[in-house]
Amino acid sequence: MELNVKQIMEILPHRYPMLLVDRILDLAPMKSAVGIKCVTYNEPFFQGHFPGKPVMPGVLICEAMA
Repeated sequence: MELNVKQIMEILPHRYPMLLVDRILDLAPMKSAVGIKCVTYNEPFFQGHFPGKPVMPGVLICEAMA
């Protein structure tokens, strides 16, 4: 089962900037999911982490996988 961001928002309570999934490619309810987050240079966390050398904070990587 595939889901777009509109369908994802019907399921998850998270909203920008903490909605860390843009699309679900495969969903097995109560078992597993495979999703995509399109990370761009314009993400708000890149402004200070780290200026000139942007790195996605590890805690957000973990949150995106949760």
